[in-house]
Amino acid sequence: MTTTTTRRLAIRLAAVLLAALGATARVPSAQAPPPKPSPYVKLTQPWPSADELSKRRKDAEALPLFAGNDPITFTIAADMKAVNKEHDLKITKQFPGEIRIARADGQIDAVPVKLSARGHLRRNARTCDSVPLRVEFDKEHIKNTMFAGQKALKLVVQCAGSGEYEQYVYREYLAYRTFNLLTPLRSFRARLAKVTYVDATGKTTATRAAMFLEDDGDVARRLEGRTVSIPRGQFENFDADTLNLMMVFEYMIGNTDFSIFALHNVVLVQRPNEKLYYTIPYDFDVSGLVNPPYALPARGLTIKTVVDRLYRGPCRPLEQIEPTIANFVAKKDLVLALPEEIPGMDKGDRDDVKNYLESFYSLVKNSKDVKRIFVDSG
Repeated sequence: MTTTTTRRLAIRLAAVLLAALGATARVPSAQAPPPKPSPYVKLTQPWPSADELSKRRKDAEALPLFAGNDPITFTIAADMKAVNKEHDLKITKQFPGEIRIARADGQIDAVPVKLSARGHLRRNARTCDSVPLRVEFDKEHIKNTMFAGQKALKLVVQCAGSGEYEQYVYREYLAYRTFNLLTPLRSFRARLAKVTYVDATGKTTATRAAMFLEDDGDVARRLEGRTVSIPRGQFENFDADTLNLMMVFEYMIGNTDFSIFALHNVVLVQRPNEKLYYTIPYDFDVSGLVNPPYALPARGLTIKTVVDRLYRGPCRPLEQIEPTIANFVAKKDLVLALPEEIPGMDKGDRDDVKNYLESFYSLVKNSKDVKRIFVDSG
């Protein structure tokens, strides 16, 4: 009998013996992770006092990073080559880095940070060569800096090197600014940036567009509320005015990449003594307004491209949806003027986004069209 045959017989015999011995002969498995707490527990937790909620609101409103709209310029020094290889959604590895940002007097604040990859579609190597970032700050090193009061923030980065991808950042930033205009309180604030990346040797590797997004908790604090997770929520669980505004806005910019039911690209906010929750949308890159090459409608939708609009909200009676449309119409001139206020946006892109927004206003110019789109579509 050959050595190989003997080895195979030994392996088979061991397998038979293990099966016969049962659980007592099995190698103990790794300890299972503790179960996640129920998302409903937070809903019943006691609230701070009214004075404390007011203080939290004022502190969130005053955060210096989101106090203005002018773009900021800073440097990230880190091993970005390693960071940008983190395409596995299950990995949350952190990398040390440093943000260097100049003050008004010319002095440089060097802020140590921890960087990690985040996101889904833009984290895919086939979509982007630079992953979206989560930037975690050290509380003791950000006092009296632009980042004072921050703990961790999402940084939307230019995901590829061409100028075309720079414009996609500006177009998504326009979406945030537009929603801010429609509802300053129930929307995420964003801060446009130009970021220079420096590697471990001190060599500059790229300078690209980016934007910081306001922390979820700070959005809730500005509403004197708190974020909550309510999986499989139904339309009737949410504040009607806020939900209507969100859904018409998503239709306006041609965005279908969200789900309240699955808590995808939507933050829910609970306020004290209120039974309904507030829906705050974010992440607008897969929209007709931005229209990057990787943007495709989800399977099962009745549209062929993201430029095609599809209303995914509740079909309200006309008298309930008309006040929402009136808000959009009242701010039409301000909305159409916003592209001119986005620094760095090319004329061609300005004209394109303006035409896309104007096409929305053409669709809602009378009650008959509003009824067809938002009432009868269900």
